[in-house]
Amino acid sequence: MMEPEAIRALLQAGLSDAEIEVIGDGRHFQARIVSPDFEDLPLLRRHRMVYDILRSHIDSDVLHAISMRTLTPAQAAAEQD
Repeated sequence: MMEPEAIRALLQAGLSDAEIEVIGDGRHFQARIVSPDFEDLPLLRRHRMVYDILRSHIDSDVLHAISMRTLTPAQAAAEQD
């Protein structure tokens, strides 16, 4: 079982200047991830980056499921307006 904070820390370590919010129940999580690393990348590549960071936890089934929104800083700023 994982805590949201553990997922946040893994993603923070793997992405540049990321703003990350994670909620979940120990096996199923939702994440909102904002990072300049996502600039000019299609959605599938962004999600693959996140899955690659979490791969060992997913493969071992410690982390069962995560849904995510991956945004660039400009996209996140536009949502605030």
